[in-house]
Amino acid sequence: MPKVGMEPVRRKALVDATLRAVGDHGSVAVTMSEIARHAGVSAALAHHYFGSKEQLLIATFRSLLQQLRDDMVMAMQAVHTPREKLSAIIRVSFHADQFRPETIAAWLAFYADAQRSEETRRLLVLYARRLRSNLVANLKRLCPADDAVRIAEGAAAMIDGLYIRQSLRSAPISIDSSIALTEDYLTAHLRPFMAPGARA
Repeated sequence: MPKVGMEPVRRKALVDATLRAVGDHGSVAVTMSEIARHAGVSAALAHHYFGSKEQLLIATFRSLLQQLRDDMVMAMQAVHTPREKLSAIIRVSFHADQFRPETIAAWLAFYADAQRSEETRRLLVLYARRLRSNLVANLKRLCPADDAVRIAEGAAAMIDGLYIRQSLRSAPISIDSSIALTEDYLTAHLRPFMAPGARA
């Protein structure tokens, strides 16, 4: 019988192990036994806490999204102007934790899994909407609404594209370069709306 009070610890260990296993494997086609081995527990215990591999995979993806959301909220609360908040969104999107090889591999695996899993697809749509909403909300304070939506779509596409590009180990792009490229995009598209002499 599992020890009292160990459930949160074991659940986190299994989620972390799933992230590593999926990252190592490059897909969600890992077994519960492989995940349990990464976590140092039995497959039976993994089933006890999550019921199935699918539920464990969803819990792992939710954990990734929650960490990203928490980091985003913290970063945006630390700044004040809409342009600073846009920069905070970019920095968090390319944070070192998100750029770890196993994390990148896991994100790509979940994108692929979204072709068959409605729940994974729903979570990815939620992520995309949240990113777009944060960008649009702050861009609307700097330019007309239609332009804000257009610029946000481009920025979100750049963030996702640069992140995927990072998975190509033969042609990686550094965190600093990814941030700089996205910042340059925003600066160029916001310049027409800035007062003369103002900095975007």
